[in-house]
Amino acid sequence: MLRKGYVKDLDKIHVLVCGGTGCHSSQGDEIRKLLDKKVVERNLGDKINVVLTGCFGLCEAGPNIVIYPEGIFYSHVKLEDVDEIVEEHFSKGNIVKRLLFKGAYKNNEILPVNEVNFYKKQKRVALRNCGLINPENIHEYIALDGYEALAKVVTEMTQQEVINIVKDSNLRGRGGAGFPTGRKWEEAYKYMADKKYIICNADEGDPGAFMDRSILEGDPHSVLEAMAICGYAVGSDQGYIYVRAEYPIAVHRLEVAIKQAKENGLLGKNIFGTDFSFDIGLRLGAGAFVCGEGTALMESIEGRRGMPRVKIHRTAHNGLWGKPTIINNVETFANVPVIFQKDVDWFKSIGTKDSPGTKVFALGGKIKNTGLVEIPMGVSLEDIIFDIGGGIPNGKEFKAIQTGGPSGGCIPKENLDTPVDFESLGKLGSIMGSGGMVVMDEDNCMVDIARFFLDFTVEESCGKCVPCREGTKRMLEILEKITEGEGTSEDIDRLESLSQTITEASLCGLGKTAANPVISTLKYFRDEYEAHVHDKKCPAGTCQALLQFFITDTCIGCTKCARNCPVSCIDGKVKERHIIDIEKCIKCGTCMEVCPTGAVIKR
Repeated sequence: MLRKGYVKDLDKIHVLVCGGTGCHSSQGDEIRKLLDKKVVERNLGDKINVVLTGCFGLCEAGPNIVIYPEGIFYSHVKLEDVDEIVEEHFSKGNIVKRLLFKGAYKNNEILPVNEVNFYKKQKRVALRNCGLINPENIHEYIALDGYEALAKVVTEMTQQEVINIVKDSNLRGRGGAGFPTGRKWEEAYKYMADKKYIICNADEGDPGAFMDRSILEGDPHSVLEAMAICGYAVGSDQGYIYVRAEYPIAVHRLEVAIKQAKENGLLGKNIFGTDFSFDIGLRLGAGAFVCGEGTALMESIEGRRGMPRVKIHRTAHNGLWGKPTIINNVETFANVPVIFQKDVDWFKSIGTKDSPGTKVFALGGKIKNTGLVEIPMGVSLEDIIFDIGGGIPNGKEFKAIQTGGPSGGCIPKENLDTPVDFESLGKLGSIMGSGGMVVMDEDNCMVDIARFFLDFTVEESCGKCVPCREGTKRMLEILEKITEGEGTSEDIDRLESLSQTITEASLCGLGKTAANPVISTLKYFRDEYEAHVHDKKCPAGTCQALLQFFITDTCIGCTKCARNCPVSCIDGKVKERHIIDIEKCIKCGTCMEVCPTGAVIKR
């Protein structure tokens, strides 16, 4: 039975310790255990409740701790800080100001965590419970209306009514393509079969992406509840979560959540005393990027090598083991319960008309506040980068942002006012993707960025179709040739021709979008390609083969560069300007690093 309103120890101080992968890797769990130990030692257990939660989102500042009811936000906490927190804050009531997040302490005023600029501009829907509840305690999820939507659906609504609500909400898939979720569910519902399946695609493979992982680690029950709702709507009694094996925390918390849901009658036979039964199993992926593609994922679940199928049937008609199958990603499912809890109009009041709701992004690269953000659709790239993200560090100039991972494109600074929604990003030659956002500054070479993503795609191509298997390799070879200073004008033409061929002829979405990084960088940064080819120079000073180091007149003759040069290619007397032998120089940059006056430059 649901224990709605179950809330434990409301009169206590609640110390929430981030238990996401980032903070966990920085001893977050050890900090939580030590806090627990110290609280017991000082007989504060009746006043203090220490809880390990999911990701807070601000990964750059971890390990993070938030203390309620005040919302005190401590960041970069270390094990050696625990005694001071317990002694000063817990025992004496004195906030440890030196541990406050830098954005939470302004003009001698301490801001609660929800007033910190990073969080203030966000709208948490998919991440609504992450960082607030213990993901391994089902009752904390239930206390926040968890499984209420499932109860309403299976006891009060018909299948078509459930589908109509999802259709009316215009919830679009958050895994990349943005296909309307309700339309997909209706296709499977209408197609008659003796067995149907629900799959949650948690195979998150984009470099630097961790949106789905964080939801599974911080709020696994929201996904289980949504899958059960989907199962009821389409007539399925079996679901699978396909999750990467290298997500051990997510896998563990899913196992705990599934076990608890079954023990409480929320999964399994006759849910809520009805005729509806639904079970969920885990399937662990080996980390192949191509298995994020639906048909390759199903091949993997069926026990074969993960390679895309030729799509002659809709997955909603012929999917897993030849049966009607619904595949949605983690974030899409995480939105479903709240739509039933707060209604369609509430959901559509967020975002834009054609892209309602929010989107979770993994914000990384040359940005101050790296981490996980959830913003309403329609917020501009400029607001995300310079307001929520805090801008570019070290006084550098913003250059571009890559959205959509290896399948996306690079958007230049001239388009910073672009609203983030499916259509707007598509017009610029990029995609929403699963939610990766990589910020680049003036020191990033856009030719090298394209090379980096093509290198990833070549490694992850399954090799089934020739355009992707061979075409991406040829593109990578050309990009490597250009970055090494050996490119020609014809090479740029070949890149454009190959891009068109690969996009049109590849079998699956990985191949069809593999050329996007090249297409977008050629469109917006063609001058950099031409500089590499014609002038044999890298404008950003990144491509090592094209670099040259010089010592300017500001050299004071301290000899540090000469003494530290690994190949002894620098000559000069004390207190006189030194000279680099360009022929001997291996372009390691050591001279620039050790020069006290900045006299060494590269160009």
